[in-house]
Amino acid sequence: MTRRPLTFVESPVATLRVPDIDTDQIIPAAYLKGTSREGLGVGLFAQWRFDPAGRPQPDFALNRPEAEAAEILLAGPNFGCGSSREHAVWALADFGFRVVISSRFADIFQSNAQKNGLLPLELPETEVAALAAELEPEPAALVTVDIQACRLRTPAGRELAFNLDPFVRRCLLEGRDPLDFLLAQEEAIQAFEVAHPARFDSRELGEEARP
Repeated sequence: MTRRPLTFVESPVATLRVPDIDTDQIIPAAYLKGTSREGLGVGLFAQWRFDPAGRPQPDFALNRPEAEAAEILLAGPNFGCGSSREHAVWALADFGFRVVISSRFADIFQSNAQKNGLLPLELPETEVAALAAELEPEPAALVTVDIQACRLRTPAGRELAFNLDPFVRRCLLEGRDPLDFLLAQEEAIQAFEVAHPARFDSRELGEEARP
């Protein structure tokens, strides 16, 4: 699935420093309808964003004015735990987030995010807390994330390096998922098969490849 490349983000930040936010809190089961990625943003954190009458909770992080244009979510540790539902990533992306910052992500959520063009940016908890402290007096301040350089710049001008798997980084920069990347290698795959015919001869299936 092709998507918009993720190269550089400069944005206000929505701060939701709650630990252990699970996928059911990210997108409640009531909003799961088939496998469509479209429209799931309306259900993002719905049990926290709205009161029982469906009215926005003004104090909730995503309902504050400074979060209206936010493409970055600053979350608590162990973000995305719980079930493996990919809808959690789809809801975040549909709402407009391109980067989620946390000190720790659940493994399956992290994998789902990377495959869907959402950057799970992991920093030490001390740095996440320091960034939250910087944003507290200036909640509309901008944070920049440079995926090419693997650098985050805070409102105070501090530059933080983050780790990103080279293959994941390439897919994000090119706007591809792993399947897109594989399909783009068709010519190289065919050339390899031509150069090594014995490995792909139907008569050799099940047998050890010969040199």
